[in-house]
Amino acid sequence: MMVLTLVSNLFSHNKISFSFINSLFKCGVYRASVPSYNINTPRLSPAEVNRILTKLEYTQEFAPGGPIKSFDTNQLRSNDPMEDMRAEAVSLHDGGFYAGVIDGHVSPACAQVLAKRMFHYVDAALLPKDKLKSIIEHKNLNLVKSFNDNYEFVTELKEKYEKSLLQHIDILSNKEIMATKDAIEYALLKLDDDISCEGVHENGEVDRKGMTVCMAGAVACLAYIKESELYLASVGDCQAVVGVLNDSKTWTANQLNIAHNSDCPAEVERILSEHPPSESDTVISCERLLGQLAPLRAFGDVRYKWSTQKLKKLAVPLFGSTAIPPNYYTPPYLTAKPDITYHRITPKDKFLVIASDGLWELLSPLEVVRMVGEHMRGKAALTPIRIPKDKKLKEINSILLARREGLNNVPEDRNAATHLIRNALGGTDIGVEHSRISFFLSFPQDVVRYYRDDISVTVIYFDSEFISQNLYM
Repeated sequence: MMVLTLVSNLFSHNKISFSFINSLFKCGVYRASVPSYNINTPRLSPAEVNRILTKLEYTQEFAPGGPIKSFDTNQLRSNDPMEDMRAEAVSLHDGGFYAGVIDGHVSPACAQVLAKRMFHYVDAALLPKDKLKSIIEHKNLNLVKSFNDNYEFVTELKEKYEKSLLQHIDILSNKEIMATKDAIEYALLKLDDDISCEGVHENGEVDRKGMTVCMAGAVACLAYIKESELYLASVGDCQAVVGVLNDSKTWTANQLNIAHNSDCPAEVERILSEHPPSESDTVISCERLLGQLAPLRAFGDVRYKWSTQKLKKLAVPLFGSTAIPPNYYTPPYLTAKPDITYHRITPKDKFLVIASDGLWELLSPLEVVRMVGEHMRGKAALTPIRIPKDKKLKEINSILLARREGLNNVPEDRNAATHLIRNALGGTDIGVEHSRISFFLSFPQDVVRYYRDDISVTVIYFDSEFISQNLYM
């Protein structure tokens, strides 16, 4: 039973097939290790659990006068190195706020590139022509201010990516202004195309660093928020949900996107319609694209996009014959075209949660919303109480009652993303059990990835007062 469980979880958490991963071992991209499991895995103390859970947490607060009060973000790795990425930034041109969660597969290479570049591509596509021409003239590519950005590209890649971004901006400067949805879609598809092209030098020879990126893959969920408008771009199986506080003071979950996988009938139908009926049994097999890839849309992953001839010339010499998937007759089979959802933020919308599938495999959208809602109420009880002078006695009594209720639910974590990860791993019907969460955090590296995926969570809190004032502007 233990062996069956391990194999099942291994297949579910690896988003690509074993044969291709094996070729990466041979190329030195991965080091092979033999999984082992010891039932006497050492448990962790509460302090050790907290150190692990809070290691990557981050909180950013904003001054009043905008739609965002603050955001909390955190990550918990399963893979080593972690294949999930997160990114948050504000536009230096229009003040719009960006947040994204990226879930890589095969390696973190593609996810890292997306996290560093996607906001720049989108922001450029949203700029007026005069600003685009100014950027070209002065070669000032500082389009966004990022938060908690902990790594830089090596000089060679940085120069290449800046050149691609300038070309993107130059093309945009000669295009008609696009609607926001169209601009976001265009930008993300252009970035995916650039990632593909960067796998090859201008002389037609393989660029090994570029190939490492484009042969890997990643799914992503990107939010763009300006004033009371929210646009969500989704490629793959990361998901986002808005927490809505109703008049009855109960929480509901407004799910903004649907995962692009075999559980979505419309997505399966779309892919089948793009290929001959003779491939109906092979295009999606074992709930995976060509029997290999779990998400049905992704960035990178050019082995599902390039022609057979191109793969034979560029990929097979590096990765072997498994670089070409089985039953590969009518490519492309994969796209990075995003689904884009527009949502008008209302005063009842209190927060947005974006997370990789590592969280959604453990918690439902409604569970997530309720947990963050309860966390908000409990955390509010930790701040000094301030009662406005113009409040009536009945209103003051309501404030004090809410305060007392909040004190009964003071959270262990100040960071809501950490709170969600803690509950996802250790939650039971009677609360979080330390023994359960320490069990899941105690696995050695060669075992943990068979039990859970990387988890990345970002919780964005809306400023209800600002939203109320700008609702009809």
